Amino acid sequence: MKPSLLHDTIFENIASSNGVFTSHFHDTYTIGLTHDGMFESSVHGHKTSRAYQYATRIINPGEVHYGDSHAWQYTNFYPTTQLLSNLYEQMYGESKMIIFEKHIIEDMSLYGLLRRFFHSVYAKEDAMSSEIKLMEALSYLITHHAHRTVAYPFTCKAKKSISMVVEYIHENLENEILLDELSTTAMLSKYHFVRLFKDHMGITPHQYILSERIYKAKSLVLEGSSLAHAALQAGFSDQSHFIRNFRKIYGYSPKTLLQKSNFILYS
Repeated sequence: MKPSLLHDTIFENIASSNGVFTSHFHDTYTIGLTHDGMFESSVHGHKTSRAYQYATRIINPGEVHYGDSHAWQYTNFYPTTQLLSNLYEQMYGESKMIIFEKHIIEDMSLYGLLRRFFHSVYAKEDAMSSEIKLMEALSYLITHHAHRTVAYPFTCKAKKSISMVVEYIHENLENEILLDELSTTAMLSKYHFVRLFKDHMGITPHQYILSERIYKAKSLVLEGSSLAHAALQAGFSDQSHFIRNFRKIYGYSPKTLLQKSNFILYS
């Protein structure tokens, strides 16, 4: 049996990426290693940083980010807020959400620990071995590089109306979602709703929906769905629309997900 800590966690290993990543976010953390090449990373509210060989890259849940890659070879995984919060509680006795303010970390010890963990996952080592290496890497990351914490479970800073809209979006991703429906849910005019949503979320409602649909479709493909079925279930009107927008966010075609040796949905 695989570690419950990693249930439904996505891993990706990319040999070479060249191109621009458009603004998007993830509900999870992004923790990744740059093995070669360069990635110019821009996170909303922070100055642009560059990741070179042996650097670790950290994005907090919900942070809007984008970037530009040049012969970038990297490995990422997407641990949940709960995973890191549970580990923090085991270490310090209180439930907190960890915030990393430095997004590019040059620490060879951290790189080595994370690389050992990634290798254990891709080599399909036994569950205990992978889980121990996971805890070693993340506990080092928390001890040496966590900048601050906030109470967990995390309470969204957005007003109640925006929280209701986010819930509505998650429940209706497979359907057509209209601006009228979102503004009605928020009990605001369309103009004021769009402004309020962008102020709180950092991106437009359309960009938010697109990011959520892309992530859902990616998970479905890794679970075994065809590209066409995943696109339909995630609310895309056609497969080409899905492929085009997926590439803008991840820098590679969703067809690459079919190379199972490079992608893992840990379940």
